[in-house]
Amino acid sequence: MRIPAGRREQWERMLRSGRWRGCVALLAGALPALAFPAPSLWWLAYVGLVPWLLLIRSAGTGRRAALDGWLGGTGYLLAVHHWLMPSLHVFIVVLAALLGLLWAPWGLLVFRVLRAPVSVAAAMSAVVAVPCGWLMIELVRSWEGLGGPWGLLGASQWEVAPALRVASVGGVWLVSLVVVAVNTAIALLFVAAARTVAVIGIVVCALAVGAMAQWAPQPERSGVARIAVVQPGVIAGPHSVERRLAVSERLTGELAGRDLDLVVWGESSVGVDLSRHPEAAARIAALSRRVGADVLVNMDARRTGGPGRTGIYKSAVLVGPDGLTGDRYDKMRLVPFGEYIPARSVLGWATSLGKAAGEDRLRGTHPVTMWLPGAAGGKGLRIGPLICFETAFPDMSRRLTLDGAQLLIAQSSTATFQHSWAPEQHASLGALRAAENGRPMVHATLTGVSAVYGPQGERIGAPLGTDTSGAAVFDVPLASGTTLYVRLGDWPVHGAAAVLAVFCAFEGVRSLRRRHRVGPATASGAVAPVVASPDESDESTGRSTP
Repeated sequence: MRIPAGRREQWERMLRSGRWRGCVALLAGALPALAFPAPSLWWLAYVGLVPWLLLIRSAGTGRRAALDGWLGGTGYLLAVHHWLMPSLHVFIVVLAALLGLLWAPWGLLVFRVLRAPVSVAAAMSAVVAVPCGWLMIELVRSWEGLGGPWGLLGASQWEVAPALRVASVGGVWLVSLVVVAVNTAIALLFVAAARTVAVIGIVVCALAVGAMAQWAPQPERSGVARIAVVQPGVIAGPHSVERRLAVSERLTGELAGRDLDLVVWGESSVGVDLSRHPEAAARIAALSRRVGADVLVNMDARRTGGPGRTGIYKSAVLVGPDGLTGDRYDKMRLVPFGEYIPARSVLGWATSLGKAAGEDRLRGTHPVTMWLPGAAGGKGLRIGPLICFETAFPDMSRRLTLDGAQLLIAQSSTATFQHSWAPEQHASLGALRAAENGRPMVHATLTGVSAVYGPQGERIGAPLGTDTSGAAVFDVPLASGTTLYVRLGDWPVHGAAAVLAVFCAFEGVRSLRRRHRVGPATASGAVAPVVASPDESDESTGRSTP
């Protein structure tokens, strides 16, 4: 469709205006957030970056391209973390703006390979380098201290079966690479000289995904475990901790006679240290005897973890018919501002703006797997617990799988964000972790969305929604063997770093050669000839400018 000349000129004038261009960059960066739950427009992820890429391409200078990258990154982070606004208020804007700076170099990269005129060589470089640059941003911001890997672009494909097979090969990182590569190729369809490369890029991505979906090795099914999830729902007001425990006990008691292997409670389901409150431990042990299965609870309580380590821990604790089994996992990766304040001496003022942590939680030191000897038809079952935010980190579930976990379990609570997109987006991460590791995953919440996924990321049974207070039993298929991602690790990240290193080295050498050619001529007073670089070609013909 041809845009009328008058309308096109109007758009060009608007984009040349710094104020309007900045607003467009913010909106273009925010657009891909609609691919995540709750909207779940997963298909939008494959075209959602195109307006942003074309905007950066139209930047007249590298400085403007970096600014477009920064503003778009800020818009992206605000959109995928918008549910934090009631807790952090204006501080979330400050954080998004700071982290958005990670996209400034990416804006320069996009401008370098997509600016007009685009040669065939530059188009081919773009399809490879732009996704690698995006992946480096996702890697850096995945560090816990910078907020963790929430909203990785590949995570938007959690319900797409071929994408889950790709995740089994290279984790969520490889899915992000494919998604950004497709966006880059589609953006090149708007460039006359690069359309052939764009079509080839899209075809190559489709063939690669199809090959992985068809031939990537998958673990084999090895039995079934009957797992019950108890979700008491939102309980507010005075004595909410005690009332929540009472509701969890009642719901668990109703599961008697269901031939269970394990009962899972959500995050912060117990507000006391069970080792120092034997009466509470005895009540849960009685429930275990009644239902004929161990109960995995989660303590949010103050206790002594060793010399100098007295404070509040979040811990997954296994309770059997005879009481505490001795199995306990302390949460290792905490939510910035929600469970601790980074550099509290400097940023402690954030507590006055919202619901930031008034006291830093303490963290565990190592992952833990727990053994259920009588589960899975008497064969026994090894489980690997994670707590809330930790399900966003691919390396944690992979470590548990390597340690022998046959079932991954996440204990969570999203009471603060109950009416936002956060509960559904958090639950969707379970599908990715299951597919990456070839292990089923149970996502059990105190409040929020409780869901169960099979070894290939497929949903098992119906989830418990945010308005549910109840318990459900799931027949969870088990699997043996491992995926390529478990065996090879984060190889897409290492590959992307290598590609960018080669690209930067090539660009550096070419720049030095260009200066060397121009320098002697200008030094002698002669006029230096204009030498066209490989990417300076006529867009309509693809021929180099003479």
